[in-house]
Amino acid sequence: MPDFTTKIFRTRLYFHLSAARLLIAIILFLHYFSCYSQLHPSRNVVWDAKLERQVAFLSDDICAGRATGSKGGTEAAAFIARRFGEIGLEPLHGGESHKSYFQSFRTPNGVAGHNVIGFFNGSRKLRESRYVIVGAHFDNLGTMGGKVYRGADANASGVVAALSLAEMLKMAALLGKAYSRSIIFVAFDGRNNGLSGAQTFWKSLSDGMFKDPHTGRTIWPEAVDMMVNLDQLGCTSSPLESGREDYLLAVDNGTLKDADRELIDWANRIFEVNLQLCHDYYGSENFTKVFFKITDVYPFSSNGIPSVMFTSGITMNNNKPYDDASTLNYPVFRKRIYLIFHWLEVLIRHK
Repeated sequence: MPDFTTKIFRTRLYFHLSAARLLIAIILFLHYFSCYSQLHPSRNVVWDAKLERQVAFLSDDICAGRATGSKGGTEAAAFIARRFGEIGLEPLHGGESHKSYFQSFRTPNGVAGHNVIGFFNGSRKLRESRYVIVGAHFDNLGTMGGKVYRGADANASGVVAALSLAEMLKMAALLGKAYSRSIIFVAFDGRNNGLSGAQTFWKSLSDGMFKDPHTGRTIWPEAVDMMVNLDQLGCTSSPLESGREDYLLAVDNGTLKDADRELIDWANRIFEVNLQLCHDYYGSENFTKVFFKITDVYPFSSNGIPSVMFTSGITMNNNKPYDDASTLNYPVFRKRIYLIFHWLEVLIRHK
């Protein structure tokens, strides 16, 4: 029978072995995390708490539901412009003497609205410049009957997704990536006023009002290869038939080339995001067509621009005061952003 000294020795040996195993496990975990971070370094600028903070600001009392023409809507536009500046996007609208992120307009009923526009330079010196537009409306219903219609999912989530994509692309560019297409990021106002912000942007584009900040050339609709619309991306309460929370609708209404549509599925697999995808609105061709007509994608798709809308679908929180920041599923929201980023980055890398 072992004596007391032997028991103490064995106990200490067991403790040291356990500590060694724990240390090895920690080292392996840190190594895995380091390798994973190096594999997808742009993902490091997006995390759940950061997403929630931005959604919470846009759906806070200070923005008061972000109605077009309201003080809260102006606060939201100013926040987006500040974030564009922090990320490093360039102003696009206005002449050399007056470069600004803001494009002001009047809605059909005379209310002042403000689109917020930022430019991401693809940085490859090509003879012919090509562009992709990434848009998300930031306006919502505002305050009615003393209740704030916060619009966290509709559509603070889409705006925060656009900001995250811009930040991820700037990180990729900082690490040496170069692209064949540049991206025009637009936070549309006036979606709830007849798509007036998107309509104003399209008219300005058609009239040759925008110039590439780097080449000085006019950006015409013929140089726009695609419009990507981000509209409600944070909730998981309208899943597909399987009931999985980690789903995403990538609706293009037949406007995308087969290769560009298939690229979404490819990116989902290759980059191991593994969301459940659907390329129409819950299998309904009619609802898909309706959705395209009532969202900011319409001025572009109706004028022949290939277009896709990423969404998690309409929920019971839509147009309700309780559509607040606490109702979003941030881990799934983050995965949706990852997929859109990886697809978009591959898309703009090759002409």
